[in-house]
Amino acid sequence: MPVFEYAPAPESRAVVDIAPSYGLFIDGEFGEAVDGKVFKTLSPSSEEVLSEVAQASAEDVDRAVKAARKAFTTWSALPGSERAKYLFRIARIIQERSRELAVLESLDNGKPIRESRDSDLPLVAAHFFYYAGWADKLAYAGYGTDPKPLGVAGQIIPWNFPLLMLAWKIAPALATGNTVVLKPAETTPLSALFFADICRQAGLPKGVVNIITGDGSTGAELVAHPGIDKVAFTGSTEVGKAIARTVAGTKKKVTLELGGKAANIVFDDAPIDQAVEGIIGGIFFNQGHVCCAGSRLLVQESVQDELLDALKRRMGTLRVGDPLDKNTDIGAINSAEQLARIRALADAGEAEGAERWAPQCELPSSGYWFAPTLFTGVTQAHRIAREEIFGPVLSVLTFRTPEEAVAKANNTPYGLSAGIWTEKGSRILWMANKLRAGVVWSNTFNKFDPASPFGGYKESGYGREGGRHGLEAYLDV
Repeated sequence: MPVFEYAPAPESRAVVDIAPSYGLFIDGEFGEAVDGKVFKTLSPSSEEVLSEVAQASAEDVDRAVKAARKAFTTWSALPGSERAKYLFRIARIIQERSRELAVLESLDNGKPIRESRDSDLPLVAAHFFYYAGWADKLAYAGYGTDPKPLGVAGQIIPWNFPLLMLAWKIAPALATGNTVVLKPAETTPLSALFFADICRQAGLPKGVVNIITGDGSTGAELVAHPGIDKVAFTGSTEVGKAIARTVAGTKKKVTLELGGKAANIVFDDAPIDQAVEGIIGGIFFNQGHVCCAGSRLLVQESVQDELLDALKRRMGTLRVGDPLDKNTDIGAINSAEQLARIRALADAGEAEGAERWAPQCELPSSGYWFAPTLFTGVTQAHRIAREEIFGPVLSVLTFRTPEEAVAKANNTPYGLSAGIWTEKGSRILWMANKLRAGVVWSNTFNKFDPASPFGGYKESGYGREGGRHGLEAYLDV
């Protein structure tokens, strides 16, 4: 089989002007943290320092919440049609600046430019367009004839899809008349700070959106602040549990979108080549830094050998390297801490007897990298089958009957997503009804639409984001 060589096709960094330092965005203005503390954000592909960012303290959180509370009075009083104009304007500016934002996201996060450019940014704009359409139609959303906003939303987003998770949270909050204090992840703060500039460019009233940067202590201060009416969090199950304990006994409304250990289930009648592409996209998209990643492959025994042969051939064509190269399939792991966790769990898989395989792959000498990897001979007792790895590691298990597939798929504390590959529509419907997962894809994986709700069961969290359902979390109903 001929091997095609790809000439480098780098996207220019010149489209992004990253300042040497950034302050907190509070009440429409950038400013330093009260105590002057800062931290650095690195590019995971090169370990170079991209910028210095303010570390918000409890006093800074308080200033941001008070600014949002002050802005809420006038923002919530605006007709929905007026709020919609701001959301439409933000969506159009995102489209106009999409190349700049895509390069920024790949630099700060490590994901391939092809993904940030072709997946993340179109979806970011689409969410603002979608919820702009809802802003003047809330009376028809099914939550009463005159639904009211909650007040100030405290929102905490993760590092795997920084700008997209921002859109998932800010767009419905603003459409329903709430104001926002948002904290991005400490390893990927830059796109949220650029979004703050977009808010100013769109003429959004001061205080409606506030962006505070910092580590987990900043997020904890935001969640515990008495001026917060609604908490929205996407991240680890461990932190989600801590948030639930903090808000217990208060009147704060909460949505949590947490970890996952999704099963991608392939039956013997599935189109193998199509299924292989779905498996590849399900686990290696964004280096496996996806809460709903198809990290457990459940394949029917009779087609296991055929599927694995095809899967290994396809994995051998994946290109790992410079995130800004348009030919790159798998970029850099987001941080040294995350890389260490991936390595530890992969080593545990080998130690527990699973067979490890990865294609020949030359990794860059600097930065954080991990080759696409699969494990066979995995049982449900293995850590790699039970724990969320959050990296490009696939665990392969087998089954004989649909009932066994359901039992194995549901044998997890998580319940965020699942995939089904079969030509039988009746089997798809039967399986989807049995699987305890918030999202079930059939003959595809990792497909998102702003009109479709997303969320999980069990330790994958509660509440829904996206679609009409995503409005409810920001309304007093």
